[in-house]
Amino acid sequence: MSPDTLGRLLADLDDIPTITDARIVRRRSRDFFWYSPILNELLSDKSAEILVSPRNEAEIIRIAAACTRHRVPLTVRAGGTGNYGQAVPLRGGGLLDITALDRIEWVRPGAIRVAAGAKLNLIDAELAPHGFELRMHPSTKRTATIGGFVAGGSGGIGSVTYGGLREPGNILAARVVTIEEEPRIIELRGDAAQKINRAYGTTGIITALEMPLAPAWTWIDIVVAFDDFAEAAAFGQEAALADGVVKKLISAVAAPLPTYFGALRPHCPDGKSIVMAMVAEPSLESFKALLNGRGSITRETPTDDGPGQVPLYEYSWNHTTLQVLKADRSVTYLQSLYPPDRLLEKVAEIRQLFPDEVLPHLEFIRFGGRVTCSGLPVVRYRDPERLNEIIRMHEARGVSIANPHVFTIEDGSRYKRADADQFGFKREVDPLGLLNPGKMRSFVPDGA
Repeated sequence: MSPDTLGRLLADLDDIPTITDARIVRRRSRDFFWYSPILNELLSDKSAEILVSPRNEAEIIRIAAACTRHRVPLTVRAGGTGNYGQAVPLRGGGLLDITALDRIEWVRPGAIRVAAGAKLNLIDAELAPHGFELRMHPSTKRTATIGGFVAGGSGGIGSVTYGGLREPGNILAARVVTIEEEPRIIELRGDAAQKINRAYGTTGIITALEMPLAPAWTWIDIVVAFDDFAEAAAFGQEAALADGVVKKLISAVAAPLPTYFGALRPHCPDGKSIVMAMVAEPSLESFKALLNGRGSITRETPTDDGPGQVPLYEYSWNHTTLQVLKADRSVTYLQSLYPPDRLLEKVAEIRQLFPDEVLPHLEFIRFGGRVTCSGLPVVRYRDPERLNEIIRMHEARGVSIANPHVFTIEDGSRYKRADADQFGFKREVDPLGLLNPGKMRSFVPDGA
């Protein structure tokens, strides 16, 4: 923005809280893209020029109108827990912090309507007296918001039972504000709500969401140690397929990755691969019967994600990568999807192909109604060429890759997005292409 444009924008925003201190704005313009050495090089110097913090939907409408009037790009930000630069402004402009929009509108049996900036852990705390909880959440539950999860995520803890956000019924409705000179409010219900799922905030400003709920169980965190990763993966698949065992998490992690697990390290014997599980207390006996002595339970305790605690789920999903990166910044990761009908065969094939370079980490999920697993292996990084070769070698063997080393919607997590017309919807809600420009590569703004 030119100084004149910035001045006119600030005048239009008037009493809405803003920050123009370049140091603060730059710090808030980052997420966890540094997990990827490729994205770290591409995005580390990107920043917005102004941070705007609306307190309600009416102020968001004013911001959208002002940015349209002055042709200022606008990138929505919440907790900033993404890994692909979802909330990093590529072309400067404004950064829209929605975390003050955190009101719960209502709770009904099996459903909640909540403002997009509400933190996931606080939502579950409010739901607990009602006997419900969110169906799924990322491993960043304690800092992530519901709007950021839906706009930039795909699933997580709970997906072993309910699948990902892309599955029908896992987003009930979304309320969005368009970015036009006269912004409109659009309510998307049912399958139409998928137009904003994992679209990185390019298809409207989400202000509220309706989400389905699950029964709130007393969850038991369990760690099981195995002599061999193949045994851990096989048990993980059995536990994921055991429909009568109520669970929220089944993760298989190959040695030596558990040696990086901080406070969990005493429960991770040297040389052992582990399965991490969250099992409902009434299903604990059935879970142990299924295990039948094949591994050694090294930890069994109720989930506690209160202050000062490190819950088991913060060693799963992409927190596994983070635990390793804390000690070794030379590694990175991939995201893969294994075919359910040949799951263990393909896991063994990939393991043999990269015995020391790609260290397996599997998250068991439901995908399209079938149990499979998403791989988030830790990769010993050499250079971009070798990383792309590893990706090609996975895909040549029928293991899909959602590339976490790119920042555009089309080039990244294709298999994790639902079949929704996000590109057509963007034309409707953001004709000038001001929302998070550069993240939807195929979009050509009106008049361009």
